[in-house]
Amino acid sequence: MDLATAGTKAKKLSIRIGIAAVLLLVVGSVLYTLVTLNYSYSKGERVGFVQKLSKRGWICKTDEGDLAMVNMAGQQAQMFSFTVRDDQVAKQIEDLSGHRVVLEYEEHKGIPSSCFGDTTYFVTAVRKTD
Repeated sequence: MDLATAGTKAKKLSIRIGIAAVLLLVVGSVLYTLVTLNYSYSKGERVGFVQKLSKRGWICKTDEGDLAMVNMAGQQAQMFSFTVRDDQVAKQIEDLSGHRVVLEYEEHKGIPSSCFGDTTYFVTAVRKTD
């Protein structure tokens, strides 16, 4: 094997390693994003009055809202910021505006981009409460 052949083989090998590294990075990023979006860190409910719900974002439009939670009359409300991924749930929240509601949510930690929502709390269901 001469020096030219060895150089050509080394160049081909380095190109293959580079392509494999890029593919591994892309596939790993996609898998990580899928895991963080599909598996929740925690689940729960919050009760209060929806203060706002708006569609926000430059490129990726998401429904973002705030829920005012008041324990006793005269107390300052604690705000709970949330994201709604489902348009049907966002419509239900809009229909129940002005009423006390229960928001069922899932918390997804480690989401790599704000394109999926500004918060880690994703509302999955809403219902009216007395």
